[in-house]
Amino acid sequence: MSERSAQPRVASIQRNTKETQIELTLSLDGSGQAEIDTGVGFFDHMLTHIARHGLFNLTVKATGDVHVDFHHLVEDVGIVLGSAIAAAVGDKAGLVRYGMAACPMDEALVLVSLDLSGRPWCRCELEFPTERVGDFDVELVREFFVAVASNAAMSLHVVQQSGANSHHIAEGAFKSFARALDAATQIDARVTGVPSTKGTL
Repeated sequence: MSERSAQPRVASIQRNTKETQIELTLSLDGSGQAEIDTGVGFFDHMLTHIARHGLFNLTVKATGDVHVDFHHLVEDVGIVLGSAIAAAVGDKAGLVRYGMAACPMDEALVLVSLDLSGRPWCRCELEFPTERVGDFDVELVREFFVAVASNAAMSLHVVQQSGANSHHIAEGAFKSFARALDAATQIDARVTGVPSTKGTL
């Protein structure tokens, strides 16, 4: 049986560049609380799903050059979130390590499988029928997940099984990511040390 770690697993990270200013705090052992303010409504909605469905506590305050477009902001939040995941899991002792979820969102189904392996990789196969949801460019969903995977040093597969509505596809991807990450970051009392035959991750 798996259970949460007795030690708090929290990371707070700031990133300031000429393009974006980001403050983010992630608690892996939370209750789904979210305080998200990026100035991009649809992106706030997606990040809130990560907290709620992964039962993480997540605070994000981000500003940036959204007068250009949303690319820098979305990618940089992904960088910071990935870095926070890497910091919060610590030495990975007792970690389940792997997680997989496929959360249906009406007609859309997106499978997410991930491994907190220490080796960054992202396969993101999403086919959106529209270029935007509101004013949000849906190609940024892939940029976000690539940034998260690279900076969390995780192997991440995001694969669409079905879907005809762009909002539903994106939401399914974020919800499935949340559930997969929750599963992977659980602590299993049966695991001794780091869950790898190499002895390190």
